Amino acid sequence: MSAPEPLRSPELIRIVSRDSPMALAQVERVRAELRALHPAIATEVVPVKTTGDRWMGALSQVEGKGAFTKEVDAALLAGEADLAVHCVKDIPGDRPLPAGTVFAAFLKRDDVRDALIHPGGLTLDELPAGTRIGTSSVRRIAQLAASHPQLTCVPMRGNANRRMEKLAAGEADALLLAVSGLERIGRTDVITQILSTDEMCPPIGAGVLALQCREDDTATIDAVSGLGDPAAFRETTAERMLLHVLQGHCNSPIAGLATTDRRGELSLRACVFTPDGKTVLNAHEWAGPLTPETLGTSVAVALLRQGARELIDGIAH
Repeated sequence: MSAPEPLRSPELIRIVSRDSPMALAQVERVRAELRALHPAIATEVVPVKTTGDRWMGALSQVEGKGAFTKEVDAALLAGEADLAVHCVKDIPGDRPLPAGTVFAAFLKRDDVRDALIHPGGLTLDELPAGTRIGTSSVRRIAQLAASHPQLTCVPMRGNANRRMEKLAAGEADALLLAVSGLERIGRTDVITQILSTDEMCPPIGAGVLALQCREDDTATIDAVSGLGDPAAFRETTAERMLLHVLQGHCNSPIAGLATTDRRGELSLRACVFTPDGKTVLNAHEWAGPLTPETLGTSVAVALLRQGARELIDGIAH
């Protein structure tokens, strides 16, 4: 029996993404890495505006995190694009990927930490009582309430550039933004303080870009899978399984971070909070012989034993 013919690489890969400056910067990273791996493959960008980008209110009023992915997924499934680029933190973890699509790769992880932006150069500990922090992230709000209850969070959505405009206009006194996002748009100059992951535990999938394809498009999957990073795959798989088992929704203050140490050992730390930060559930386990999926499940079960189900279900969404 003759060996199957190798897959022919596509001549063109159409990449769909949100049309925000940060999302388009992420696409350029993918294009550059793909060009280095497969110089003969041309790429084309298909930008779409998502519900989450149009809506500036609470995400819980417009389907939660799926608001940032629905239109991108639709373009991929309709055949208008061949590859979707997502921030993993924006992909809902409480339900499977849209039928007919798969993750082809998770790119090497960027910085997972949060950054404080304060025009006066103060650190978080130096901010006076009543300082208004611009953020709509329930994860950040809960952790700030736990660690710095004297500060006040004011709702603020929009891309990083828009939030910085709102800060300059006086709608807040300081901002919390992702370091990786500021790196992608070339604005690390505004960072006052980078918070450690102990001070501010990251969201599930922080700093990871996911490449999603139609599951029957084996040529594109084969072409882009080489961009994947094994550590990012294992870490992201563990984190997303944790979120899936917890069935967290967009109003659930859940944080988690899987890391790989120098020996290649995987561990996962996760927290579930009440919105006021007064209850904090913690769990941390090493994978050892466990698969990433089993590690995520085990840490989720440890949190459920502490009352995470009741805590999550008790939050309106």
